Amino acid sequence: MKVKTVFSCQNCGCQSPKWLGKCPDCGSWNSMTEEASAPRQAAPSGERSKPIPICDVPAQSETRIASDLGELDRVLGGGIVPGSLVLIGGDPGIGKSTLLLQAMHNLAASAGQVLYVSGEESASQTRLRGERLGASHKRLLILAENSLEAIIAHATALKPTVMVIDSIQTVWTSALESAPGSVSQVRESAGKLMLLAKGLDIPVFIVGHVTKDGAIAGPRVLEHIVDTVLYFEGDGSHPFRILRAVKNRFGSTNEIGVFEMKREGLIGVENPSELFLSERPLGAPGSVVTASLEGSRPLLVELQALVTKTSYPVPRRTTIGVDHNRLALLVAVLEKKVGLHLAGLDIFLNAAGGVRLNEPAADLAMIMAVASSHLDRIIPPQTVVLGEVGLTGEVRAITQPEQRIAEAEKLGFQSCIIPAGNLRRLTKSKIRLEGVASVDEAMQLLMQ
Repeated sequence: MKVKTVFSCQNCGCQSPKWLGKCPDCGSWNSMTEEASAPRQAAPSGERSKPIPICDVPAQSETRIASDLGELDRVLGGGIVPGSLVLIGGDPGIGKSTLLLQAMHNLAASAGQVLYVSGEESASQTRLRGERLGASHKRLLILAENSLEAIIAHATALKPTVMVIDSIQTVWTSALESAPGSVSQVRESAGKLMLLAKGLDIPVFIVGHVTKDGAIAGPRVLEHIVDTVLYFEGDGSHPFRILRAVKNRFGSTNEIGVFEMKREGLIGVENPSELFLSERPLGAPGSVVTASLEGSRPLLVELQALVTKTSYPVPRRTTIGVDHNRLALLVAVLEKKVGLHLAGLDIFLNAAGGVRLNEPAADLAMIMAVASSHLDRIIPPQTVVLGEVGLTGEVRAITQPEQRIAEAEKLGFQSCIIPAGNLRRLTKSKIRLEGVASVDEAMQLLMQ
C-alpha cells in the first residue's frame, strides 16, 4: 500500500501536495518537508454533540489549584484550572524546566500525585536537577518517555493531579511516520494531549522550544490548540526572568510574573519596582522614572537615554525594551514642537532591568529622557513622569493613574508629572501632582 505524503512547512504548518521553495503562508524559504499523511476517522456522533440553549448548560464553580509560586499563580489568573492545557515557551536555558519542577514539587506536597514526563533528560538527570532545587517529594513521579501512546496510558492509569510534558518537540506518535519535532507530530501530539486534559480533567503543562525568530516552534499549531500560552523572557546573563501571558482563556493576557534566578532555583519577586530601581544612578542626565501597567500590576521602570554626536552619515536610533518606531515619532515631536535639533545626533534609549514597555503612557518619560541627555539637564530623581504624547505635542490622559501613583508613593517618590486630563479627576494624594497639557509645559516644569 502506497503511503500518501504531503509537504508541511516546519514554521507555520502550511501543507502542499508538492514541494515549494517558499512557504505561501509565512514566506519562509526551504522550510517544506515531506511527511506521511494519515487519514482521520470521523468521530462518532452522540448525545454530547447535540446543541442545547446556553441557559440550559449546567453551571460549574471555578476551582483552581494553587502552585505555591505566587508569581506563576498570578500569571495564570489565580491558580491552575483543572483540565487546562498550558504551553510554556522560552529560549534554551532560560528556566522553563526549573520553574515547572519547582511548581510540581509544591503541588505534590499540597495537592496530590504529579506526573513529570521528561523527554529530553533521563530519570537520573532529572533527579540530580531536582535535588539541587529541593524538589524530591515522593508523590512527584518522573517518567522518561517519548512515545505519546505510552504517556497517555500511564496518565490514564495514574490520573495525576497535574502532568508536565518536557518537551512537546521530543514526543512522537506512531500514527504518523514523520520525525519527532515536525509540525505534524507536534500538532497531533498536542491535539491528543488536549483530549486527555479535557477528558480526565487533568491540567497539562507542555514545554515548547523557541525558534531563531523568537517564536514557539510551530506557533500557529500550538498556540491555537492550548488554553494558555506563557512566554519566559530574560537574558541568560541577567538574573531576572519575566513570565508573560500571551494567551489565557481563564485570566488576563497582560499579567507578568517576575522571578530572580538563584542557586536554589527561581525565586518570585514580590516588589519588582524596587528591584528594577535599586541600581538607578541619582543626578545623571538622561535618566527618568515612569510607571508601566502590566495587567493589574504597576511597575516603576527607569528609562535611560544617551544623545551624542554621530560619526556616520545617517544617525542611529537604537532602542532596548521600547518600540523603535515610537522613539522616531517622539524625536520628530521634539524637533517640530519644542525646537530641539536632533537630526544629526545618535540617540540610544534603554528600559533598564530587561523590561519591555509597550503602552503609550511612557511617551512623556521617553521624551524627557532624550531632552535631558541632549540638554545635559538633570530630571529631579524623586519625580515620576507619566503621559501619552500626540503628534501635535499634546499630553493625553492615561488609564488607571491611581495605581501608578500609589506605586510611586510606596517607593517614596515625592512628585509625579501626569496629564492635565487625569489631574482633574484625581483625589488628593500624598505626593505632589503636577498636571501638564503639552510637551512644552513639561519641559518648562522639569528643565528649570
